[in-house]
Amino acid sequence: MRKLMLITIAVVMVAVVFSERLVVYTYDSLLPLARQTFPIFEKETGVKVEVRAVGDAGTLLSRLIAEKERLEVDVVIGIDDLLASRAFEHDLFISYRPDNADNIIDEQLVFDPEWRLVPYDFGGIALIYDSTELGELELSSFDDLLDPRFRRSIIVQDPRTSSTGLSFLVWTYLLYKDELEDFWAQLTESILTITLGWSDAFEKFEAGEAPIMVSYATHGAYSFHNYGVLDQLAVIPGKMGYVQTEGAGIVTWSQNRETAMKFLNFLLSPAVQEAIPLTQWMFPVTDVQLPECFDYAVRPERILSVEEDLDLEELLRRWENAIYR
Repeated sequence: MRKLMLITIAVVMVAVVFSERLVVYTYDSLLPLARQTFPIFEKETGVKVEVRAVGDAGTLLSRLIAEKERLEVDVVIGIDDLLASRAFEHDLFISYRPDNADNIIDEQLVFDPEWRLVPYDFGGIALIYDSTELGELELSSFDDLLDPRFRRSIIVQDPRTSSTGLSFLVWTYLLYKDELEDFWAQLTESILTITLGWSDAFEKFEAGEAPIMVSYATHGAYSFHNYGVLDQLAVIPGKMGYVQTEGAGIVTWSQNRETAMKFLNFLLSPAVQEAIPLTQWMFPVTDVQLPECFDYAVRPERILSVEEDLDLEELLRRWENAIYR
């Protein structure tokens, strides 16, 4: 009888552990962070976290807008400060300020004062390159990339589908303004391919298809940590950089708001924030200890700011005109 009772209790406990489900949509490259940290949330709360990765952030947002309530989802991770305005136009997220939001190190990282998207990481956009092929690459400006020696040498991401690609486009806009189309029309000679997102771009870069790629300023840290050498380095042309901040939010049609709120609190907890540097290769938004390899991350001498009324649709149209001339 005692044995039967123990078995019954065990079955009930298992049922309780997974009696609730939280569906999280995100982009592909967040999966390492999810695998490492989300089981902690499951253990603490008894909630099963189902992660569904949908390409890059731009693709993810487009699907959210197209399907809305037809999409079973509670939390979305990966909408950055540039894509946010498009998300807000479609009223996708509720307002929620996490209980531990005061731990965010800089109020400038909070790109939505209404807290529809909660920042969880940030990082500077940069070009990364294979130093074994190019040596030490010094770029005084993006104009240096127009040199014929870089013909078919650069992998970039499509700004229509990739948040990294969109951030890069905005970066070039901040530098070239009215001359943006002329710059991109010339840059096409240096571009090997335009990928849908960061992950497939990095696969091509790692395979040696091209020696330069649009990525993040922390890549020197990645190279040193994973290979013990600084073969893959980051460079910020002209030392004037653009910083991307990524956020997470609760969709307006979630049936699990209370649990989703706990999950956003969890994203700002030390368990997640300490894992971000070596999984996302971005900077955490709270004050946690950084790995020593982050000494090799490059930082811009000056950070460029985006005007609040920047029309992204118009910017993408200008980019398309330049690319498909």
